[in-house]
Amino acid sequence: MKTSTITRRNAIAGLTAAGVVAAAEGRPAMEQVWARPRGEQRNEGQMKVTCFIRYQIDPFQREAFRTYAENWGRIIPRCGGQLVGYFLPDEGTNDVAWGLIAFESLAAYEAYRARLKGDAEARENFAMAEKMRLILREERSFLTAVAETFCIRAESMGRDQ
Repeated sequence: MKTSTITRRNAIAGLTAAGVVAAAEGRPAMEQVWARPRGEQRNEGQMKVTCFIRYQIDPFQREAFRTYAENWGRIIPRCGGQLVGYFLPDEGTNDVAWGLIAFESLAAYEAYRARLKGDAEARENFAMAEKMRLILREERSFLTAVAETFCIRAESMGRDQ
């Protein structure tokens, strides 16, 4: 079986999905992750990074992957990550899911990874996914948002347009 690699289009689609979900829920998408006062300059000490995880999953185990993702909803914040969200395939490609987790820095990510290794529930969740063979492939990328372009709401359109 040939596996696809992450493309710029897939990455943009995943980030767009995060914004769409938040907008549908009537809240600013991930605003708290990258928020800073207007005009304030970002320096290395303030930089936020998002771990963008692309999963190739067994499409016949979509609901089991949902449980796996829901488990991370408890584990990730407890271990120091800011969970942006997990996203399941809905329409189109049926075997690609996404997970986004934000951190203050790459050093904070490394500390989080160390805490995960010591967390019993995290180890159980990894073991469950491995035993059930939910995840066929996993890729990680680390991204920073361009603050001036992130989470800009759509303008209201008049009724006559």
